[in-house]
Amino acid sequence: MPDGVRGALVRRVSARSDGPLDVTWLAAGTPRLPVGRIRLHWEPASLAGWDVTAHLGLATTEVHLASWLAAPDDWPRLVRPTVHEVIGLCAALTFATDALDLSNRLAEA
Repeated sequence: MPDGVRGALVRRVSARSDGPLDVTWLAAGTPRLPVGRIRLHWEPASLAGWDVTAHLGLATTEVHLASWLAAPDDWPRLVRPTVHEVIGLCAALTFATDALDLSNRLAEA
């Protein structure tokens, strides 16, 4: 990872099993993640491969989502299914929350 970054923000995850992860670098001073966004961080593992961690932005904090220790060089292929599923789950929860909020507003009217 370049100096001065704390990870990469996942912008898009291909639905294809061999598809790409589109990311942008996050500067070290970047505030916490927005709700439902995932940050990946990777560094060389002590013996071989890469130590990869994922953090998820929640309403009030960031949480550790997953770790892949000593992942092979093609680690994006390994982490893609987890990242894809979590992004889909967050989108579904956001949609459900918005629908409940709308329902509550309409019930009050």
